[in-house]
Order: sequence, then C-alpha cells, then structure tokens
Amino acid sequence: MSDSQPILSVRNVSKSFGAVQALNQVSFDVNPGQVVALAGDNGAGKSTIIKAISGVFHHDAGEILLGGEPINFATPHEAREHGIETIYQDLALAENLSIGENIFLGREPKRLLFGVLPILDRKAMAAAAQGAMESLDFHVTRLDAPVAAFSGGQRQAIAIGRAIYWNARLVIMDEPTAALGVPEQRRVLALIKNLRGQGKGVIFISHNLRDIFEVADEIVVFRRGENAGARRPLDTTHDEIVKLMVGG
Repeated sequence: MSDSQPILSVRNVSKSFGAVQALNQVSFDVNPGQVVALAGDNGAGKSTIIKAISGVFHHDAGEILLGGEPINFATPHEAREHGIETIYQDLALAENLSIGENIFLGREPKRLLFGVLPILDRKAMAAAAQGAMESLDFHVTRLDAPVAAFSGGQRQAIAIGRAIYWNARLVIMDEPTAALGVPEQRRVLALIKNLRGQGKGVIFISHNLRDIFEVADEIVVFRRGENAGARRPLDTTHDEIVKLMVGG
C-alpha cells in the first residue's frame, strides 16, 4: 500500500433499519497518519458507519475499501484480523485480568511446561504489555495488577496499546474522553497524537468540539445519516461545525 493511498475509503455507503435510513450515501477517506473526527448529534449516523466499517453489520449499498481492497467483514474479529481495532467507550477490557492478559484476550501465547503441558506464557505477555505501553510513552510499573486498579485514562492507554501490539492500521475511537476528568482527557488526546505519529489512521468520535479541534486533521460532520460537510480545523470554527450539525 503506497502512502498516497488512503488506509480507508468510504464510498457512498447507505444503511437502513426497516423504514429508518441510518446512512445515506456517506463518503470520506482516512489516510496514513491522519485523525478524522466524526461530529454530529446522537442518531446522526456516526456509530452506524463505524459499525459498518468494523464488521458489526453489513451496509446496504456503496463500498468500503481498506488499502484499496473492498471489505465487508462478517464479524468484528475478522475486522481486527485485517488491522481495524475499534475502542468503544466501555473499552471491553476484562477488569480482573492484567494488562498483558487483556492485550492477548482470546489470543494468548502458550509455552510447554516440562516439554509437554501447554500453559499460558505470562512472561511473554508481560513483555508485550511493557513494549506496547512504552511505545505510547506510557510507563507502567504494575504489569501484574488487574486492569480494575488503573484509572480511566490508563485504561484507554491499555486499549490503545492492544491495538498497537496487534499492528492495527486503523484505530476507531468512540467517545474516548467522555467519562474522564480533564488531566485524563489530555492524556488520551496525547495518545491519539502518538498514534498519528506512528502513521496509523484514526477515526475519532466525540461530542467535545474542543477535543476534536485539538487532534483532528479533518472533521466530517454527520446530520441525519448524511455527510453534511468536511472541514479542516484550521479553516473553520466551532460555530460553523455546530451549524453543519444542526442544519442552520
């Protein structure tokens, strides 16, 4: 895949649920090292498009291309296998397990005890956890502590670290700062910039326009299932984005 080619291209994608048109011919691109923010009110179609991208359900029309190849994943697992990691607000972390165990959830490395008995390779998991966290400039001492012991911002880092360990090309983040205090929000925004610096594509969904203007390279506004416009933060204002969202 050349650098000039988008990691992800959404082309005229439509999706309806019965009589409700959730998406109507939505298009946008995500390039390597680019953060694309999706802005819009609840029900505007932001969650629907990321679920279509990440294999939660199929779109009805249009096409989604990953590295120039059409995709229509049957499951989120299949999307992950192809390098798309989606981090939802609830993070889907197992709180009773360590960072390493969360990174490998369902994909645990094994080693042979006495040459015959397969057991979890906890040392390999801890080393991977440390490497993934350090790549985010996030230094953890308590690698064996359960995830429940960490703060909201630290848990976001763990979820992002998992995406990096599995070499995601595209990281989708759904409201990652919503439940956090201000210092933790700053930390997560720094993590997003770190992902961009590693050449990943990032889709960032947020209701917080200040966060969007801080990290986005492009803002794609959704209104009633349609793409209401795309703007670069340097070329627009909060007021213009709100007007696009509400149709004023």
